[in-house]
Parts: sequence; structure tokens; C-alpha cells
Amino acid sequence: MRAMRTIHTFYCLFAFSVVFLLFFPLFLIPIVFKNQYKLVGVFNRWWAYILFPLCFIPYKVSSKSKLSANQQYIFCPNHFSYLDIPAMGLNPTNAIFVGKNDMEHIPLFGFMYRKLHITVDRSKLRSRVNSLLQAMQAADDGKSLIIFPEGGVYTKQPPEMVGFKDGAFRIAIEKQIPIVPVTIPYNWIILPDRSPLRIHAGTVHVIFHEPVSPKGYTLDTIEEYKKEVYQVIDKELSVCNSTKKP
Repeated sequence: MRAMRTIHTFYCLFAFSVVFLLFFPLFLIPIVFKNQYKLVGVFNRWWAYILFPLCFIPYKVSSKSKLSANQQYIFCPNHFSYLDIPAMGLNPTNAIFVGKNDMEHIPLFGFMYRKLHITVDRSKLRSRVNSLLQAMQAADDGKSLIIFPEGGVYTKQPPEMVGFKDGAFRIAIEKQIPIVPVTIPYNWIILPDRSPLRIHAGTVHVIFHEPVSPKGYTLDTIEEYKKEVYQVIDKELSVCNSTKKP
């Protein structure tokens, strides 16, 4: 069984690379033509639609409410696995990522990621400030954002989340953009964050909750806003993982 999981994992890495190389010329369009930024979400979605079946990983997308195509959102998913990033490619709304700069160092992929998304080195204050300013500007430009509010894969006891950082909530309050809590309940079982990384059987499930409006919240009450969004995701995680059967 372990050998099969190892083979499956290497196959998935190979499939990921091949699909990326096929899509790379398409990603050059929004890189060159900045006003075509919505294509980033479109191409990410196509990539995910191809990648998961190609890797023999079934997926399911659920929405608690219908999201408006004309509305900006900040999507805040829990983050327990590297699989969460391609899973957010299943997002029905076009959005760009705001995340750690780890993937910048991957040849070619890092170039694409750096040009189309907003990266941050959380160990450096200047980088954190710059990424926040870039995200604010992206919001002014009309872009929806995907921000993992835990700041990375930090929990030691999934499916228990660590505390949320302020960034996403600060942007939401200052720009009056609703936050969409997103629950990804099973990826920590399918691709656990432990060495060596191995793919396990299971269905990737992405659940988009009703948007949580920033109206009534201020920077002085940001902790209350964080708590409201945290509780939405945490409640869904508890329900989904009560049986631990992805």
C-alpha cells in the first residue's frame, strides 16, 4: 500500500508539471496584458478541472449561497495541506492568491506565480507590509483575493485551525469587501503535511459559505470579525470530520 501511494504521489507531481507546462503559454496572456487579470481565475479553474481527474482524485464543490459574478470577495480557506492550493483553483469566482513566497523558487512556476499573484515573506516585516499594500491595490483594481488566514500550514493537530492573522480582515474592513469563509475538510487526510508526502485515497471537498459582511466592523473590532469567520469554518470542519471519511 505504501509503495502504491508513493507511485501515485510521484505520478501526481508529474501530471501537475505536464499540465502546468501546457497552460504556461495561456498564463502569459494576463502576465503581458494586465487588464486581463480575470483570466487567471479562469485558467486556474481549467487547470484544476483537468488535474484532479488526471490524478485520479475525485473532487466536489459545494456552495452555501450563490456568489455574484459582479461582486468582489476575499476568500478565506482553512489550510492544512499543500493540496489546498490547487483545490482553491476550483473556485467558481475569478481570484488571485495572496500567500507565502515559498513557490517563487520553483523554476518557471515561480515566475508565473510571482507575476500573477501576491507573495509575502512572513519572516520579513517589510515584505509583510508590501504584500498588504499590494493586496489593497489589487482590491482597488477590482480583483477578488484568496488569502489563507492562518498564514500557512501551521497547525499540529488538524482539523484544528490555528489563530487567524489580521491581513484579510483588515483589507475587508478598509475596502468593504465581504469575506467568504471556505472549508476544505479532508485534504489533511488525502495529503498530510508530513514527510514523506504521500497521496491517500479520498475526495477533495471545497465548501464555500455565505459571505460575511465587514459592515459594522472596524479595525478596533477586527478580533470579533476574525472570530465570526473562524467559527463558520470550524463548525463545518467539526461536522465533516466527525467520521473522518473523506
